[in-house]
Amino acid sequence: MGKQAKLAAMLGAAILAGGAPAMAQAYPTKPINVIVPYAPGGNTDVVARIVLEHMSQTLGQALPIENIGGAGGTTGSSRAAKAAPDGYTILVGQMGTHGAAPALYPNLSYNPVTDFEHVSQLSDTPIAVFGKKALPANTLQELIALIKADPGKLNNGHGGVGSTSHVSCLLFTAMIGVRPPQVAYRGSGPALNDLISGMHDFMCDQIPHTVPQVLAGNIKAFAIATPERSPAIPNVPTTAEAGMPAFVASGWNAMFAPKGTPKAIVDRLAAAVDAALKNPATRKRLEEIGAVIPAKTGPEALRSLVASEIEKWTPVIKAAGVVAN
Repeated sequence: MGKQAKLAAMLGAAILAGGAPAMAQAYPTKPINVIVPYAPGGNTDVVARIVLEHMSQTLGQALPIENIGGAGGTTGSSRAAKAAPDGYTILVGQMGTHGAAPALYPNLSYNPVTDFEHVSQLSDTPIAVFGKKALPANTLQELIALIKADPGKLNNGHGGVGSTSHVSCLLFTAMIGVRPPQVAYRGSGPALNDLISGMHDFMCDQIPHTVPQVLAGNIKAFAIATPERSPAIPNVPTTAEAGMPAFVASGWNAMFAPKGTPKAIVDRLAAAVDAALKNPATRKRLEEIGAVIPAKTGPEALRSLVASEIEKWTPVIKAAGVVAN
């Protein structure tokens, strides 16, 4: 290569390198596809829609949701992990997809820690124990007695193996010493719909998408697995008040991007999440459905959360002896 050719190549590389920050600064220039790895109407979907509505104002682009259910949220999460790392495909995952999945799925196609850029947590989501309206139990202790009286009779519905609703009830039923029949759905939204219609008997789930049904009297809420009662459903006792203080569990939702997404883009998305969570109207909407604004946001806080959740849930799942195929 001659001197002029070498000079041209070096100049071209310099222009490309200098253009990268400018491209990130201009981001986004088109709509951003957001994968929610569950069916519409579930907790993750509900929280995502509230936060994304404000983010679209900050970013100046639409953030349409693509619901991809299946395999406890791992189908959609896998697709997001393999997407182009250009900031135009992102994922809203949760405790099931990024905390429980490694222990449940021996052949999981992604690593929650290393195969994503961690953007920011969106919410903490308290978990409660619910039952169908016709269930002849009105307290948590009455429900436990009913389940233990005939462990094969009452069906436990959940949003798919590895979902938050599945894993949290694994913990609950293990603590009361039973393994009830399981009814798996492609998300907690469909599972909740069938609880309302009485197609299964009880479930453990995050409260944001269940609060309206509790307030309407369509389902029973026996106890919330947090130290404090939720302002969204203040009449529902905590598990400690209901006589089961050891059952404490909370879910969460968070935003991820494919590995290799430029840091400037990840930071821009994280800033938009932060702006949404600081917005009074958005905060109010989240709090009204029982979601809790996370104390720490941003990439580093989320990366630490994911690692700690894997460490927390792996022994619980292994002890239950549950493996997803």
